Amino acid sequence: MGAAPIDWNETLCNSLFMNERMNWDDLQLFLAVARAGGLSVAARETGKSAPTLGRRMIALEAATGSELFVRHARGYQLTEQGEALLKRVRALEADIAPLHQKDRHRLVKVSAGTWMTYWLCAHIEAILCDSPNTTLRFISTEDILDIGHRETVIGLRNHRPEQAGLAGQRLGAVQFAGYARDSAARPWARAIGRTPSALWLAEHGGTAQAEVTAPRNALDLALSGAARALLPTFVGDAQDTLTRVTEPIEELTHDQWLVTHHDDRHIPEVRRVIDRMAFLIRKLHRG
Repeated sequence: MGAAPIDWNETLCNSLFMNERMNWDDLQLFLAVARAGGLSVAARETGKSAPTLGRRMIALEAATGSELFVRHARGYQLTEQGEALLKRVRALEADIAPLHQKDRHRLVKVSAGTWMTYWLCAHIEAILCDSPNTTLRFISTEDILDIGHRETVIGLRNHRPEQAGLAGQRLGAVQFAGYARDSAARPWARAIGRTPSALWLAEHGGTAQAEVTAPRNALDLALSGAARALLPTFVGDAQDTLTRVTEPIEELTHDQWLVTHHDDRHIPEVRRVIDRMAFLIRKLHRG
């Protein structure tokens, strides 16, 4: 009689869940690599570098005592043992998620500039759809808060994240133009500050009859008919009573990135906010 076939589920269960060197973070990285079929896509998803992921997968194989991947130039292919582990970890993921969500209310802090916060507040119902255990705290600031120290959980920024441990996705490009009630010549409403738009107005806006310390009040002045306002096009174009009185100002155009800590982005409540917010903002910029 031949030897009984190896039960890889049982073998991996014994080696994996009894091994002190294993942790859920390693299993989440394994899931990312297995689902992506390679390191490059998984690196973008997890915020880890490809070399780091490669080392973690080697360590995982050592911890389980099993070869989990066949490594090709075109990517990572799961072995039989890898398929068994993937099945096991998917089941574990499904079991863990409800434990994290049960009877827990999650505060998700979102930092953004004045105008993006203005837009997000108008779309909060779509962002929080079917998320009764989540509270969004909007932090309207032109400063960059420290995500690593959890000053905020999600940050909307105008550049790719460079700090270690952060993950980001580009959502589109933001443009600025001038808006007013009609095409008649009016002075600019000048916002005082160090933002690129405020600095542009300080250099190109001429003499202002009205200055504001809160950029939102520049919109109020434009709506009143008293001044022109320099606004993101996604704000200005949405105002029924305002007309675009300049072309988009090329030097103020910038990318928009959604940034978070790579650990926080796997928390279910945070993940849902990220996904919905990213979908809505991409749609905004395409439209």
